[in-house]
Amino acid sequence: MFKEFISGVILFLKKLVVMTKTELVVEAAKNEVVQKNFGFTRQLLQVHEVVYEVDMPKVLRVDLDREDGNAIVYFGIKNEKFYLAVKVDTNQIVAVTYVGTESFNSVSFIATSETLTYDELCASTKLIPTSGHNNGSIKRGSLPYKYSSIRFEPNPEPDEFEDKLKKLLDFLEQDEKGVLELIENAGGIIQVTSIFHNGNTMLGGHNIDKETIKRMAALNLSIDFDLYAEGNFFLDDNQITG
Repeated sequence: MFKEFISGVILFLKKLVVMTKTELVVEAAKNEVVQKNFGFTRQLLQVHEVVYEVDMPKVLRVDLDREDGNAIVYFGIKNEKFYLAVKVDTNQIVAVTYVGTESFNSVSFIATSETLTYDELCASTKLIPTSGHNNGSIKRGSLPYKYSSIRFEPNPEPDEFEDKLKKLLDFLEQDEKGVLELIENAGGIIQVTSIFHNGNTMLGGHNIDKETIKRMAALNLSIDFDLYAEGNFFLDDNQITG
């Protein structure tokens, strides 16, 4: 009984430490958005607005699950899909180390068929789809889609492309046989949609490392990218006031 009590106390304290760290990270990130200590924060917020909740910036996600010990706090941008991303060092003293934008990234596995129904596509795998439709059941304008589809997006939250791709593969590898069957019978692919901030036209890009390529090859997967740039450009020096 005593051992169980001590174990319970230790577990509670561990949860408390994690909670406190998360709160400190969020506070540091919010303060950066409000105070604009970094030049990039000032630069971005001259041309865009962060979404607020009551009187503080609204946090969309806190990513603490990072190998480098840093956390990333994501904030929404008004009327845009990309994010303001604040990196916070949690190794020693909690402090903001970097501010930038993170693109909106949708990374999903999609299978389509002109002959199979939605239910038949679902029957190929034990994985639960995020969405899908039957041949002719939805339209683009006045024309119906002449195929059925099934789609899997296990992590729609704000995140980097590389992390999303690896998490999608983690998900698909839970039913390798079913995924291979879908690819063979219904032309399944990984579909990536990314929306970057226009910024100064230097958008950056995506990287797929060798290990991830091997994992995709084991599932016979191809990948398709739809890339967009949206939002307002940064101001030139002669446009900045105040």
